[in-house]
Amino acid sequence: MRAIQQSAWGMTEALQLIELEAPEPTFGEVLVRVNAAGVNPVDVYTRGGQAYNRVLELPFINGWDVAGTVVKTGYGVSRFRPDDLVFGMPWFPREAGGYAEYVAAPARHFARMPAGLSFSEAAALPLAGLTAWQMLTEVATIAPGQRVLVSGAAGGVGHLAVQIAKARGAHVIGTASAAKHDFVRSLGADEVIDYTTTDVSAAVRDMDAVIQMFGGEAGLKALDCLQPGGVLVSGQAAWTPGLHERAAELGVRAVAYLVDPDGAGLDALAGLVAQGKLKVHLDAVFPLEEAAKAHDHVARGRTTGKVVLTVGEQD
Repeated sequence: MRAIQQSAWGMTEALQLIELEAPEPTFGEVLVRVNAAGVNPVDVYTRGGQAYNRVLELPFINGWDVAGTVVKTGYGVSRFRPDDLVFGMPWFPREAGGYAEYVAAPARHFARMPAGLSFSEAAALPLAGLTAWQMLTEVATIAPGQRVLVSGAAGGVGHLAVQIAKARGAHVIGTASAAKHDFVRSLGADEVIDYTTTDVSAAVRDMDAVIQMFGGEAGLKALDCLQPGGVLVSGQAAWTPGLHERAAELGVRAVAYLVDPDGAGLDALAGLVAQGKLKVHLDAVFPLEEAAKAHDHVARGRTTGKVVLTVGEQD
C-alpha cells in the first residue's frame, strides 16, 4: 500500500510517500480501505514532535481521521461486514496510520458513514466531531436553555461544536474574525464576536460552559466568561499554566480534555447528520502525495472547517 511515513521529527520534508505491506486485522478488528483521511492541527504538532510523541515511535504514519470501505473483518466482529462504508478515529493518540491506503483497528473505533456524505466529508468529521461531542455532552453536559461560548467557532472543532450545542438547545456565542461571521451565523450561532477587536472576557459573561480551543492567556481569560459553577472545557490546558488554580479562585471548573475513540459517539454524530442538524465544512482537499502541502495549510491557523487528503477512489 501507499502511505505517508516520517522517520524523523521535523518540518514537512519529513513526510515521505512510501510503499508498505498492508496491515492485517486481528481479533475484533476490521481492515478498512481508506478513501479519504482528515488532517488536523494535532497532526501538525505531532509531525514536529511537539505533542503526543510520548506514545509514538519513529518511523510512523500520521493521521487519525479516516473514511473508507471495510474489506476484511477479524474474528468476533459483528458490527460490520465487508463492503460497509465506515468512518472513524482509530487508536488516538497512538499510531493509527491514517495517511495510508489501508488501516486496521478495533471495529468499535468506527461507525457507518452517514448517508449523503462524500468520503472526504466523512473523513473530516471523526476527530473534530468527537472532540466537540464529548466536550459538550460528556464533560459540560449541555442542556436546553444553557449558554455556551465556543472559541474559534469557524475552525475544525468550533464549527461542529456550534452546531452540536444548537442541536441540544443551547444559546451559542461564537468567536471568529470578522470575515467569518456570516459563516458562523450560518451554523446557527446566536451571537458572534470578533476576538481580534473585542476583549471577549469583558464582553461575554454568565456562560454555563466555554469550549476553549486556545491556550495561554486567552485560555485563562476565558474563565472570566463563566457564571459561578460554570465549566471551561479546554483542549489546550497543557499549554495554559495556572488554569486550574485560577478556576478555583473564581468558583468555576476547568477540565483538561483529550478526545477518545468512540463508536457510540460517531453513531450520534451520524444521527445528527441524518437529521440535517450537522454539516461538516471542507476548507481544502489535497491528494495523499501532497500531505506536506496540507500540513502547511493547516499550520497557518486560518482554516474554515476541515482539511482532507484523498487517498483511494472517490464517490
